[in-house]
Amino acid sequence: MIHFIGAGPGAPDLITLRGAKLLGETDVIIYAGSLVNPALLDRRKDGCQVYDSASMTLEEVLGVMETAEAEGKDTVRLHTGDPSLYGAIREQMDALDAKGIPYDVTPGVSSFSGAAAALRAEYTLPDVSQSVIITRMAGRTPVPEGEGLRKLASHGCTMVLFLSTGLLDQVERELMTGGYAPETPAAIVYKATWPEEKVFRCTVSTLAETARREHITKTALITVGGFLGTDYDRSKLYDPAFTHGCRKGSEP
Repeated sequence: MIHFIGAGPGAPDLITLRGAKLLGETDVIIYAGSLVNPALLDRRKDGCQVYDSASMTLEEVLGVMETAEAEGKDTVRLHTGDPSLYGAIREQMDALDAKGIPYDVTPGVSSFSGAAAALRAEYTLPDVSQSVIITRMAGRTPVPEGEGLRKLASHGCTMVLFLSTGLLDQVERELMTGGYAPETPAAIVYKATWPEEKVFRCTVSTLAETARREHITKTALITVGGFLGTDYDRSKLYDPAFTHGCRKGSEP
């Protein structure tokens, strides 16, 4: 059996209980070494084989899985954050389906959740933003035509950018051309939940300058939107005047 597991955003204790259990019992671990905290490997049992997929191709990863399966061994494929976001798991699952190899998926805490925790922020604030766009800047890997950053920026809602730290000059231009004002609050969160975590608050127009000044070139998330500001409306959920299914309010 192959177990795809989300390792969480970085801190080794932010893996799920299920993920930690499977990680401690498996015979083979293939982990994304360029992103996953290696401290998670301390959970492995004696004799467990470990492969760092940072330098491996898809075919090499599948080869390790096939060999382990033929030998009656369990394999954990350990991806950073939650494997459903930029995890490249679909191509692995399709290949396993074609070979008749069983697998399951254990979700993980995404780094965009870790970034919100580092910022002590809530992405969805009443009368500010009720939507979160998770995306990336087009670079060597393109994005679909309808998902260009400029088009997405026209919504003006909360935005979290993965895989874009090295492209911040272009990010700034696209965001402002799309509709964000230059003074819109923004933040760069470096290695959220890791011991090295750093938070740099800035504006849309100073993202690139901030990253250069702080020498941030990778392993960071870019967050943008009014949720980083100070103005918002109180939630209706806990408003004493508001009636809902669990409480009668004081409103007429």
